[in-house]
Parts: sequence; C-alpha cells; structure tokens
Amino acid sequence: MKKNDSVKHYFVDEAGDAVLFSRKGQVLVGKQGCSRFFMLGLLDIADPDSLHRFLGELRQRLLSDPYFGGVPSMQPEAKKTAIAFHAKDDLPEVRREVMTLLKNTPGLRFFAVVTDKWRVLDYVRHRNEREEEYRYHQNELYDYLVRRLFRDRLHKDDEYRIYFAKRGSSDRTAALRMALQQARRQFYERWGISSDAPFHVLPSTPPQQGGLQAVDYCFWALQRLYERGEDRYVRYLWSSFRLVQDIDDCRESRYGIYYTRKRPLTAEALEGRTDYTP
Repeated sequence: MKKNDSVKHYFVDEAGDAVLFSRKGQVLVGKQGCSRFFMLGLLDIADPDSLHRFLGELRQRLLSDPYFGGVPSMQPEAKKTAIAFHAKDDLPEVRREVMTLLKNTPGLRFFAVVTDKWRVLDYVRHRNEREEEYRYHQNELYDYLVRRLFRDRLHKDDEYRIYFAKRGSSDRTAALRMALQQARRQFYERWGISSDAPFHVLPSTPPQQGGLQAVDYCFWALQRLYERGEDRYVRYLWSSFRLVQDIDDCRESRYGIYYTRKRPLTAEALEGRTDYTP
C-alpha cells in the first residue's frame, strides 16, 4: 500500500438481539428479556489509535479517583470498567465522562440500521406460508443487516479494516466476509461501480480496540431511545451520528425512514411508529 492511500477503519457492533422464538416456537418479541428492535452499525474512526489511547488514559484516571474506591464494577476481578468501558456496566458518572470524551473527539462517524422484530416476524410467517421447509435463523437477520449497512461503504477507499466484536465462542468471520462481498456486489449491480480494494475482517474485543468501546456507547444511546423513548443520550452524541436507517418504519415509504444531520432522530420523530404489532 502506498503512503498516501486511504484506509478506512470501521468498528462494528450490535444492540438488542435477533431472537424471535423460544426453543418451543413461542414468540418472544415484546416479552421481558427479548428486545423489540435489533440494530447493527459501525463507527468510522479517522484515528483509532489516538481514540484507544484517550479512552485508556480516561479509564486510568477514573480508576485512581478515590470517589470510585470500592465500586464493584471498577475492580479488576469484575472484568468490567477496569479493563474496558461498556455502557451497560459503567456507572452513570463514568458514562458521562466517556460520552463527553466521544462528543469532543473529531473524526467519529456513526452509521446504523434498525429493524423492528415485529416486522421481521411478519416476514417469517409469510415466508413459512409459501415455503413450509423454511426455518428462521438469527444469523440470517444479522447477515442481512450487514449487507444493508455496508452496501454503500466499500467502494471509495483503498483499503478497509473492519473490526467486529466477538460474540461467544463461534467464529463467523467467513460468513461476515461473504456478506460483505455480497454487499459490494449488490452495489455494483445497482450503480455499475466496482472496487477491488481489500477489506480485512478482524474479530476483536473492547479491551483490544477502543473503537469497539466507542461504538458500544453509540449503540447504548440509540437503544435507550428505541426501547425506552429516552433520547437525551442520542441528542448529546448526535454530532457523531451520520445516518440511522429505520428500515421498518414505513409511515412515509416502504424503504423506511433515514435520519441524517438534516433530519435528527428524536423521541418526537418516533412517535406513531412504536405502537406496531402484527
């Protein structure tokens, strides 16, 4: 690679889950412990090494602060805040510090796709009516959102380094690479623009990559809005949000609604879309 070639660093994560049914085939959507929405997104970071360093320095400063002395989540043996920031586990005071750092860090661009699992359930039921042998699998939804998310983001630069957060013990690197290849192919079929720029799928963990800690925070804010109607965190980080595709909100178009810098995503914007049930 030449010195002046452009390299994109994408950090990918998810929020919610892709679960629709229990092992006995019962619908779990809307019940306790099962999310209403499933989201996939990426954080495009201009300088991931600097962000990783800034987050590490912030964490060390907080860990050495007597104010947090004795807090369970801050102890090394808990393997939570002491090793990496994770919005769900961090104290509110810690979350404020991390969000302020992210808000003041230039070169962060967040993109996400949101799907409503009630709509996904509709699709599964209709497909079962046409194809009796069809069985829904969670990876099917995940891979579809990968293709939607990356469809327009693999053709402008010279190289792509795509960091995925590891999930459990299964290694889906090959499947994710295939979904990315399909996304690039679909873009070519639609626009006639091809790219042979290499992309590298790199499973990693938040302690290893500060970018994964940052994208987790973006998703925590987004999920709080969709699942609880609480938008103050999205408002606070909105300067880093570039596009949220709500692909199942068909109030205006069958393609969904796209929230951008010119059309901010707020609790008011979602009024009228959250009462859907099949």
